Amino acid sequence: MTLPERPDVPDAPAPRPPVRFRWAWWLLAYASLGTGIVGIFVPGLPTTVFILISAWAASRGSERLHTWLLQHPRFGPAIVNWQAHGAVSRYAKWMATLTMTACAGIMLWCVPIAWVKWLSIGSMTVVAIWLWSRPLPPAS
Repeated sequence: MTLPERPDVPDAPAPRPPVRFRWAWWLLAYASLGTGIVGIFVPGLPTTVFILISAWAASRGSERLHTWLLQHPRFGPAIVNWQAHGAVSRYAKWMATLTMTACAGIMLWCVPIAWVKWLSIGSMTVVAIWLWSRPLPPAS
């Protein structure tokens, strides 16, 4: 089965690792994809970061999975924008920020240990600042 060509997909594949390590990249790619899919349904578990890890690992261990991810109608554009420009869409930034804010609120309400709360919320704040510093994808 051949997949249709997409002009916005970078065609320079990552260098292939030695065969003895390819299974480890393959395993990481599929485990990350599975975790990302679970993250669609589990609040607080990120999806995008695991899909990006999956694409990165698949580029080294499974050309078929990598191609499938790049051409996926839901995941493909985010992966291509990240790989080509280091860019994150405004929608993804807002959704990540809202999710982290909700998680911070739940932690403030439910977690009794102060240092755990503040370390976690501080980490989410640093991630949000970094995320908003990323460029937007170029207009299509």
